[in-house]
Amino acid sequence: MLSIGQLKLKNRVFSAPMAGVSDRAYRDMAREYGCGLVYTEMISNMGLFYRQQRTLQMADVRAEPAPVAAQIFGSEPDIVARGAALLQELGASLIDINMGCPTPKVVKNGEGAALLLDLPRAARIIRATVKAVTVPVSVKMRKGWNPGESTFLELGRIAENEGASAVALHGRSRQEFFSGQADWQAIAELKKSLRIPVIGNGDIWKAADAARMVEETGCEAVMIGRGALGNPFIFRETAALLEDGNEPAKPGPEERIAAAIRHLELACRYKGEAVAVREMRKHLSWYTRGLRGAAQIRVMINRAGSYEEIRAALFACCKLAE
Repeated sequence: MLSIGQLKLKNRVFSAPMAGVSDRAYRDMAREYGCGLVYTEMISNMGLFYRQQRTLQMADVRAEPAPVAAQIFGSEPDIVARGAALLQELGASLIDINMGCPTPKVVKNGEGAALLLDLPRAARIIRATVKAVTVPVSVKMRKGWNPGESTFLELGRIAENEGASAVALHGRSRQEFFSGQADWQAIAELKKSLRIPVIGNGDIWKAADAARMVEETGCEAVMIGRGALGNPFIFRETAALLEDGNEPAKPGPEERIAAAIRHLELACRYKGEAVAVREMRKHLSWYTRGLRGAAQIRVMINRAGSYEEIRAALFACCKLAE
């Protein structure tokens, strides 16, 4: 069992926060397949400050099984801290501060990975947030702004000194976005320099990758992002491999389609059929990737306007894959 601050977790396998992806239905799927800690999408501190309805709905996790980590982004220490306090009221078990998002619309406001260029401000944000909440606080970061930089070492020490309970490191710089190969050696360096838990992130595509990351870096936990798209099974497989050394059999076409339908059903429950059908198209494309007839089925899914039409297309995909 892993502890982050006072939060005790059932395993070391975490689901990464991903904008436009890690909503309630996605988190439910991750939990059902054994994920030890799920994260919300990135939540804007200004959206919380102005009590925007959509932001509040995204942030409210009180109806979900704990634990749920809420990720906040912003650049003003007092406003981030106030947002973090509200996230705690809305059920968050852990507050994660985003200091790694590389997207231009985030960094242009001095948020996300832009904080790698302003470590004094990053320190003030962490300090204010830790003071504002009683749940653990973590920081998710990248290596630095440019390739070859090691800003992460200084920021990691700042996070620890300011009271953060854990840090997560994606082994790429901001300028690399998701290109090339993640630098796991950076995760190992960070682990050696800190006493608090380090969560490794980047290029975990299968359970064996996660096991190798833990072995090579010594990180306490792994965070899986893109490798889980249309593949919640990776949480089950990784948890089993890390905890008892045995990896379950890979899912066949029937289980993959059943999981896709389950995910669609959850999305319909939480967002209504019209919104769910539209937003789930990308997820269903991921679920059917590599299956026989997948290209044809994706065309059917993209044309479908209802749950029943998508369900029929997925069953057709299952028959084609037999």
